[in-house]
Amino acid sequence: MELKPDKRALIELAHYKMPFGKFKGRYLIDLPEPYLIWFRQKGFPAGKLGEMLQSVLEIKINELESLVKRIQKDFPKETK
Repeated sequence: MELKPDKRALIELAHYKMPFGKFKGRYLIDLPEPYLIWFRQKGFPAGKLGEMLQSVLEIKINELESLVKRIQKDFPKETK
């Protein structure tokens, strides 16, 4: 079985910002790992934000932040 990442989902994740709280407006990839671990312990929000926060935690645990930073640089957010 071959895994193929969803390129659009990764680009969206790279540009998604925290919509509330202490870190409102910060890119999810820039959230501190202890904050993401706290969410894991308390429960991630329902829906898309929760899924993205879980993904960011896995990215950080596996030390892959540089890949997301590269996506931010190589695929700037489209303005509409």
